[in-house]
Amino acid sequence: MSTYLTINLLSISIPFLAGFDRRLKFYRQWKYLFPAMLLTMMLFIPWDVIFTEREIWGFTPKYLSGIDIINLPIEEWLFFIAIPYACVFTYESLKYLVKKDYLQRYVSHINYSLIIVLGVLAVIYHDHAYTFVTFSLTVIFLLMQQFVIRGKYLGRFYFSFLFVLVPFFIVNGILTGSFIEDQVVWYNDAENMGIRMFTIPVEDSVYALLMLMMNVSIYEFLKSKY
Repeated sequence: MSTYLTINLLSISIPFLAGFDRRLKFYRQWKYLFPAMLLTMMLFIPWDVIFTEREIWGFTPKYLSGIDIINLPIEEWLFFIAIPYACVFTYESLKYLVKKDYLQRYVSHINYSLIIVLGVLAVIYHDHAYTFVTFSLTVIFLLMQQFVIRGKYLGRFYFSFLFVLVPFFIVNGILTGSFIEDQVVWYNDAENMGIRMFTIPVEDSVYALLMLMMNVSIYEFLKSKY
């Protein structure tokens, strides 16, 4: 089994099994979660394919199974299932365990702060593809959240994201070369800010924020409609 596939399976295994707990019954939310993951992948997979073809990032073959779909390792496709599944499970678990929405009153402040900081950095690093695209898309989605979607779930999302950062540093750390000989996923530092959190490009944290916020937003929209 490839290293990348093992990481995916370990990431989803406990949330998947815990989802059958009789108190949370997370499996009942699959009818909302899987369409949300599929719709989010419709943005992230083409983005991934283009950036891989342009060598903005890439994958080290020795850590892969060798099976590709549209020039992406199958492990990368599974990443967009395993990680969102685990994170939405965490989001729902925290909603169940922590009844108070501690961050709801601060949502606008968080949104505006992120919009300003990421917007400024996108302008400064407009010639760095990973930075510019990731920060710009996140700013656009945050503007949509603030003025169009106005999701009541954002306080809980931001709260859960703080907890998600712990496994994020572990999983992304391994993928980018922590604790192993080489990198599962490598990055062309000419296309990002060149700032690393241990071995992780700063942009990865914003990429994760956007991906997970999109998953939760679509998931919550579907729950409210069906």
